Formats: sequence, structure tokens, C-alpha cells
Amino acid sequence: MLVVEDNELNLKLFCDLLRAHGFETSAVRDGREAVATARAFSPDLVITDIQLPHISGIEIIGRMRGDPVLKSIPVMAVTAYAGQEDEARIRAAGANAYVTKPISVMRFVEEVQALL
Repeated sequence: MLVVEDNELNLKLFCDLLRAHGFETSAVRDGREAVATARAFSPDLVITDIQLPHISGIEIIGRMRGDPVLKSIPVMAVTAYAGQEDEARIRAAGANAYVTKPISVMRFVEEVQALL
């Protein structure tokens, strides 16, 4: 799995949770690296923050959906944007799942398992 998160604590939490459940992870802290990294190893799932410096998670999702190699990879957005209109906007961009921060550990893991 590829985790795209600029906050070190969140990145560690997400990767530790995933590894504890038997998943291999790769992480990038800068959204500008996300699409190239995904193309390099074709992850089973991309988990991305929406608020990132330089390039937003929504733009990452859009680029993935427009890329023939990456378009079928599921994407889970993890964000502090918690309004109904935020979820609709993020899903309209192509996210397959949406989890709000602070995360519920159980919901996070359940969403990952559901996408796989």
C-alpha cells in the first residue's frame, strides 16, 4: 500500500496500523511524489491525505484516475474535512472510501479491508 501523508505522526500511525494487520506499506510525505511512486510499484491501495503541500489529495486522485496504469487502484481519502459536502466532493474526484481525522482505528482498518 502507498500512504501519502505529510504529518509524521499520522504517517507513522497509518503505516503501523497497516503493518500490524499484515500489510506492506510504502510512504511519501509529498503529494508530488505520489503518482510516480504508485506507477513504480503499483500498490493494491493508495491512502492519501487531502490537505497536502504543493498538490492536494484531490489532485492526486484526479491524476490517478486519468492514468491508464493507475485508474483501477482503489483510493482511500483520510482527511480533517468532515462535512457532507466535503465527502461528496472527495468521492466525486474518484475516492473509493473516505475516513475523517482523527481516525477511528476500527473504521480505518475496516475500510482498508473492504477496498481489498
